[in-house]
Amino acid sequence: QFPFGRRLPCDIYWHGVSFHDNNIFSGQVNKFPGMTETVRKITLSRAMRTMQDLFPLEYNFYPRSWILPEELPLFVAEVRMMKDSNPSWKPTFIVKPDGGCQGDGIYLIKDPSDIRLTGSIQIRPAVVQEYICKPLLVDKLKFDIRLYVLLKSLEPLEIYIAKDGLSRFCTEPYQEPTLKNLHQVFMHLTNYSLNIHSGNFIHSDSVNTGSKRTFSSILCRLSSRGADVKKLWSDIISLVIKTIIALTPELKVYYQSDIPAGKPGPTCFQILGFDILLMKNLKPVLLEVNANPSMRIEHEQELSPGVFENVPSPVDEEVKVAVIRDTLRLVDPQKKKRRDTHNIYNREFEHAGEILRSLSCISGMKDKQHKHHSLKLSLKLKFYLKLGSCQSLEPAPEASEEPPGAAPSPEAALPSLCLKQVFPKYAKQFSYLRLVDRVAALFIRFLGVKGTTKLGPTGFRTFIRNCKLSNSNFSMAAVDILYIDITRRWNSMGIDKESGMCLQAFVEAFFCLAQKKYKSLPLHEQVASLIELCECRLGALHGRQSL
Repeated sequence: QFPFGRRLPCDIYWHGVSFHDNNIFSGQVNKFPGMTETVRKITLSRAMRTMQDLFPLEYNFYPRSWILPEELPLFVAEVRMMKDSNPSWKPTFIVKPDGGCQGDGIYLIKDPSDIRLTGSIQIRPAVVQEYICKPLLVDKLKFDIRLYVLLKSLEPLEIYIAKDGLSRFCTEPYQEPTLKNLHQVFMHLTNYSLNIHSGNFIHSDSVNTGSKRTFSSILCRLSSRGADVKKLWSDIISLVIKTIIALTPELKVYYQSDIPAGKPGPTCFQILGFDILLMKNLKPVLLEVNANPSMRIEHEQELSPGVFENVPSPVDEEVKVAVIRDTLRLVDPQKKKRRDTHNIYNREFEHAGEILRSLSCISGMKDKQHKHHSLKLSLKLKFYLKLGSCQSLEPAPEASEEPPGAAPSPEAALPSLCLKQVFPKYAKQFSYLRLVDRVAALFIRFLGVKGTTKLGPTGFRTFIRNCKLSNSNFSMAAVDILYIDITRRWNSMGIDKESGMCLQAFVEAFFCLAQKKYKSLPLHEQVASLIELCECRLGALHGRQSL
């Protein structure tokens, strides 16, 4: 914070809630533009549904969802159809307000008719999802996992996952939902902010006991029971990468709007909180993504009625301090400067070798010239050697000891990183999923006006024309009708009052075009084929324009 006004640019800006400062022209900011909007329950559900349409098996870790109020008739019809086809199916659903947090406004229902159709559903839209009735229990209690994920960069995509997280427990023994226990929030909802008010909540100084524990302590218990913890971690990493891949297209649209390419601006990174539930069979299920996870390492304790004090929380401190510390280590701009200096040193050390060789060539000089030249060369060489020993980021792998007189690396005194890189490390396994990313790149290309997030009718027509997608069966008049129909429907949802076609609407239109052109293929192959066609034709057009 700058109570007296900002005087000098900073290396790192730490914002509290969201990216909001348009006067930052350099450095790094700990928030991405649009992240808060992108991970809201409705936007997240839409993004996940798009990916489920393309890759249903790869994205089956997200519960089936419907958006209220617009999809209420669809929700009612689909539930009725599923019940008719399987009379023994006795589902439970959970209703979550779109902008809710800390468990606010969440409730369980057994039938679509139980949805609270008051005025609030119009003012405050919601997501309704299938409730996971058979979660993994520990000590007969339901719990969820809060994992911290660092999105270090959007382009190129760089993702880190913390090696430990928090396990947050309910405070009443779990029973499968019935009409009698649906309203028992301490049994069904794992939110810390709700359970903290339960008389059964246990604050513990141990990371292995109490109502909040480390995830690693849960993994130890599971491992002792013979569970395949390695596979569980692999499934969680896969879930995180796939979720980020689903979110990046929308984030890139916001990013180019706030920080247009070619203009001075900061780079961004952000710590996200992934809330994950484990099913009885150890399959991880994504509950939600939090753009502003709490980083408090203390909790309030009531000393006497109405009198509270903040007490340290060892579990929070164990996990969160490491996440913040290692995030700063990874984005540390001085680290890059030291690395750059180290590279300079490597180049100069080669020059130092030339100096050594030149020492053997001065024997023909007169004594005075010899001494003077040798002194200059020796001083140069000592400088380069000192620079190398002091500026090296890490000791060479084969070196077991620091060279005599070398200054220890600033990182040497710190623990090993708790954040593990998972992307681009596993990029080859997941890159085929990034189809919507490529559709978003086409969308951004034709936005026209920098700083906007909506595509106008002219931009859409230019996209069709440049990619040569119109023909005798799909005229430009049909193009206009497609644009108007899809844009009008998306704008009627009240997502954004700005006129024009948003990214989700463009994706829907693109899928529609792909299905028209490649009728016999599965959807993901239809979309991939149309993307390749568009990229090829735009590449050829760019080549002709360059000539």
